[in-house]
Amino acid sequence: MPVTVVRFDLVAPGAPPDALSDRYRAALGMAGYADEHGITTVQTEEHHGAENNWLPSPFVFAGAVLGATRRITVTVSAAIGPLHDPLRLAEDIAVLDPLGGGRVVTVAGIGYRPEEYAMFGVDWRRRGRLQDELLETLLTAWTGEEFAYRGRRVRLTPRPYTHPHPPLLVGGSSKAAARRAARFGLPFFPSAHLPELAAYYRERLAAYGTEGWTLMPAAETPLLHLAEDPDRAWAEYGGHLLHEARTYASWQTDGIRSAVRSAATTVAELRAEGVYRILTPEQCVAQGLDTLLHPLAGGMPVEEGWRSLRLFGERVVPALGG
Repeated sequence: MPVTVVRFDLVAPGAPPDALSDRYRAALGMAGYADEHGITTVQTEEHHGAENNWLPSPFVFAGAVLGATRRITVTVSAAIGPLHDPLRLAEDIAVLDPLGGGRVVTVAGIGYRPEEYAMFGVDWRRRGRLQDELLETLLTAWTGEEFAYRGRRVRLTPRPYTHPHPPLLVGGSSKAAARRAARFGLPFFPSAHLPELAAYYRERLAAYGTEGWTLMPAAETPLLHLAEDPDRAWAEYGGHLLHEARTYASWQTDGIRSAVRSAATTVAELRAEGVYRILTPEQCVAQGLDTLLHPLAGGMPVEEGWRSLRLFGERVVPALGG
């Protein structure tokens, strides 16, 4: 069965606090529905200082999803590692791990927006060294043994539920990220379909004498919305998809390689491009791809998000064998 993912970034341009509250509660309801209908993964992510209210605290959201579900995997993809205190993040994940019975997966990246580092007073130039410290601290702290941390001796409690440690991957699109994953013996999650980078990662595994594997995005993993009438949905809701696409485009420089990369400036261009797609349930099944549903993309109205998710849960997932 293909992987089925429901993605939430909780974008809500201009939303007041009460509307954000409704949106957050709706997302938890959708996560519970996804869990009950055999969808494999809830995915969330981290960005800071965005005017459209992009989710800044993915681990808080992940904990809420764990409380609303029983089986589904919750993936933070990606956490911006250098913006987190390493020891505190080790504790947070060590608590989430038993809460979810090992269902939280963390993809640690370094991000690509210097303004996020500036917001927290973190030196952008030191991001690689800070990421190394984060990964080393997580892996050491989760052993439960006492260790040296920033000039003092510490021991993390509680020990995580998952052995040898909670699921942790290294994300990125650079050789430095691939080397880092290989050096720590961690799985590598390229940010796009990059077979040459996966091959380089395997070479570095051999050089370091470590073991790991690659979780490679497919060559095509479009962000999906489902509707009985795609033409109507594009006309009424395409602006929400375009808002998210343009936000991503404003953040990404020429050196960033991402699965979500759009050059569209109009809804018509976005539809022709295919990075975002609105499909009928039958078209979704026929495309035969891993499926990434984005029911609340770009401030999509909650009721329309529910329509999309129900079509997915009731007519796509069963057809895929879920």
